[in-house]
Amino acid sequence: MRLDLDRRRFLRGAGACVALPLLASVRPDRLFAGAAEEAKLAVTSAGAPLRTAFIFFPNGAIPATWWPADKGTDFKFSRTLQPLEKSKQFVQILGGLNHKAAEPGPDGAGDHARGNGTFLTGVRLNKSDTNVRAGVSIDQVLAKKVGHLTRFPSLELTCDAERKTSGCDSGYSCAYQYNISWNSPTTPLTPEANPRLVFERLFGSGAPGERRANLQRRQQEERSVLDFVLDDAHSMQKRLDAQDQRKLDQYLTGVREIETRISKAERFGPAKDPAIETPAGIPSDYAEHMQLLYDLLVLAFQTDSTRVATFLLSHDGSNRSFDHIGISEGHHDLTHHMNRKDWIDKVADIDLWYVKQFARFLEKLQDTKDVDGKSLLHNSIIFYGSGNADANRHTHSNLPLLLAGAGGGALSPGRHVDHEGKPTTNLFLSIAQRFGVKGLERFGDSTAPLENI
Repeated sequence: MRLDLDRRRFLRGAGACVALPLLASVRPDRLFAGAAEEAKLAVTSAGAPLRTAFIFFPNGAIPATWWPADKGTDFKFSRTLQPLEKSKQFVQILGGLNHKAAEPGPDGAGDHARGNGTFLTGVRLNKSDTNVRAGVSIDQVLAKKVGHLTRFPSLELTCDAERKTSGCDSGYSCAYQYNISWNSPTTPLTPEANPRLVFERLFGSGAPGERRANLQRRQQEERSVLDFVLDDAHSMQKRLDAQDQRKLDQYLTGVREIETRISKAERFGPAKDPAIETPAGIPSDYAEHMQLLYDLLVLAFQTDSTRVATFLLSHDGSNRSFDHIGISEGHHDLTHHMNRKDWIDKVADIDLWYVKQFARFLEKLQDTKDVDGKSLLHNSIIFYGSGNADANRHTHSNLPLLLAGAGGGALSPGRHVDHEGKPTTNLFLSIAQRFGVKGLERFGDSTAPLENI
């Protein structure tokens, strides 16, 4: 069976499909955006796809254990950021960036809702339980410009399986607190928490009803999605050079491993709650849940299924406990530590735990080769941070923010830079520029594109 592949074509068989990684030896003239006017949209200088992800962690960070002591390239990671050491050459610590729109002003309490709602919009939220109004988020600005180049304009993920409605934080709608991606000022894009549904979206065979039928059929036949296309994959391997054969083998192994983990989580079942039924496919273990979604994001980038993604690790104000690292108290409760050292130490341990999961994600991107021979991390711009700075005081200045990846060579990572009180939205303008977006002169409360990144 001959496969005429370009970046929009997939291995197909028995009603299922698997998106392939980009391979240099298969029609390289068609791997990237073809039209001349689109040649500079979401691509690196070498012509490889440029990806971006915006990742949100809740409740700020303990400043004393987040910020390194030194600036520039000759710095040592702080205690909280130490897990990033293996990817240091790709990490940029961004000091001095603010979200003034998240500050109370005349609106009073509600810093957690504002921390979420302004994180990627940079606008002041309308304080109401029902009259929702924020702004278009930067990920959707990019998706509207470059989303036609991939199967999915954007991908929205979350580890918040439970979602609330109406009022959440001091008179603000829950829509602000459970979403960071906004398609319009009144329309958030609901992120997906179920790894099975994300997997089916990436590797299913069409409409939701068809994917569900395929899933049921595979479960009945005890066959993996890869079993449907394995013969086609083997026939294709004969046409690849040695490097691409290894790349395809690594990719298929990764897909199989993720599917096995999802199936295991479903087989053993999620933790039962008498009041809330957890959707199937969501592991009871928070780390496993987060790692599955991170791994699916790697596959989405590897297959060029999307170039824009958001990941809400947990909503701001989350009071999740971390018993698995010996912390039984709620995260949010602990952040109001009133300078109690034992509480500060516990929050710092939670901050460290989140960074460990992020570091694992970066290492996977760094270990995955892209079509140009560079790593996926080299060809990515990954924004990681929180909408609160010091959650004990509910501040939104000098936010704990990181930028990972080299943007295909357009960024200068491996540094700690103090941007001295600039709007975070200035950074978003700079990211949009590197994606080839034209005509975006202002975004949220921006003043100019951020320099020195």
